[in-house]
Amino acid sequence: MKTLENYGLKIPQILLPKDKENLKKWSVIACDQYTQDKDYWKKVEQEVADFPSTLKITLPEVYLGDSDKQDRINNINKTMKEYLSNNIFSSPVENMIYIERTTGYGRMRKGLVTAIDLETYDWKPFSPALIRATEATILDRIPPRMEIRRDAPIELPHIMLLVNDSEKSLVEKTGELAKKNNSLYDTDLMMDSGHITGWQVEKTELENVLSSLEQIAKKQTQKDGSVFMFAVGDGNHSLATAKAIWDELKTKNGGTKNPDGTISIPEGMENHNARFALIEIVNIYDDGLTFEPIHRVLFNVENLAQKVVDNFTCSNCFVSIEELNSEKELEKSVENSIADFGFVFEENGKVVYKLLKTNIQDLAVSKLQPALDEILADCKKENIDCEIDYIHGTDEVFRLGGKNNATTILLPPIAKDTFFGTIANSGPLPRKSFSMGEASEKRFYMECRQL
Repeated sequence: MKTLENYGLKIPQILLPKDKENLKKWSVIACDQYTQDKDYWKKVEQEVADFPSTLKITLPEVYLGDSDKQDRINNINKTMKEYLSNNIFSSPVENMIYIERTTGYGRMRKGLVTAIDLETYDWKPFSPALIRATEATILDRIPPRMEIRRDAPIELPHIMLLVNDSEKSLVEKTGELAKKNNSLYDTDLMMDSGHITGWQVEKTELENVLSSLEQIAKKQTQKDGSVFMFAVGDGNHSLATAKAIWDELKTKNGGTKNPDGTISIPEGMENHNARFALIEIVNIYDDGLTFEPIHRVLFNVENLAQKVVDNFTCSNCFVSIEELNSEKELEKSVENSIADFGFVFEENGKVVYKLLKTNIQDLAVSKLQPALDEILADCKKENIDCEIDYIHGTDEVFRLGGKNNATTILLPPIAKDTFFGTIANSGPLPRKSFSMGEASEKRFYMECRQL
């Protein structure tokens, strides 16, 4: 009989706070959101005040470049230990948790919180692993995250795995069964970000989970015999970090490198907590799940739209630029396209809206990102201090456009019906290709697990 382990899953011991009256203060949005908006995080700090909160055991990435980063990391680890020793958490829930998240946009997304075996995950392109990356991994983004996780006694997930389940048999069916039980938590989320409710999935309900996983595995068996169970929809770099820490730990304890590059598991560490990572599974066919492009902002690059045109490398590409009159006109034009891009910047004291029109039929970002990489490389050669960042939500595009020598780029929508096939056949997408929902719809920290 097949078990959860055959599909890369494990029942976790989930920690939840005892104080159910102040969960709104406890639960904070993922740390990789609002990376250009310190005002957002200051408001979160005011909301949290002196209450226990996931804010105090995570490092919002808006602060990664600050001089006090190491002090923040030290305080995070200290606070984690205090939360464990001061009985902030209830007794662990040794089950999966089914969740329903209603966002501020009125969309309701369903999920299944569980743990994965990091031995079944690989971020490298064209990996035959059960769990695969969806985007190219930026290697220099892993070390700062390793600094945080290396000595952390607690993990908090904002990792979301996608499952290709058109029958809606895994998350949705399990949810129907779990909702017969009393909820574990039920709370509004701060900053007008909606509501979340969680129910325990009793072990008697796991038969449905296993049956569904078996059917999905059959459907997701590739021509080479490998099974593509889950794709990392959100938190690619966080999961790669967890994997790197696990490999590091194995090596320190006598693990050796195998011919395929993996690290052997030292004797006695087969069930080490660091081998697993807490995640949320979401069905790609969930009606409440939207795929949003991740937009770009570049700093200190003049005439960016024309430079993008000059650096397009695709053959038979038709590209033209036209100026539009308003952000609404630009947003609508991009939204209704396959691969048109909007540029927002300031010129002579006026905000300018330009539309870059193309005949590209592939995923739009696959042509845009190489052009941006070339532009940034040219900046470096000329000793110009150019930078790029990745932003969520159209509001951020128009808020940042024209500020601080910035040019923002609005990307078109992403189709999800061929998502798994694209990853399986072509490997991971370009880095920061998509986001599941708008910025405020991202995962909020709630559940924890001891490492």
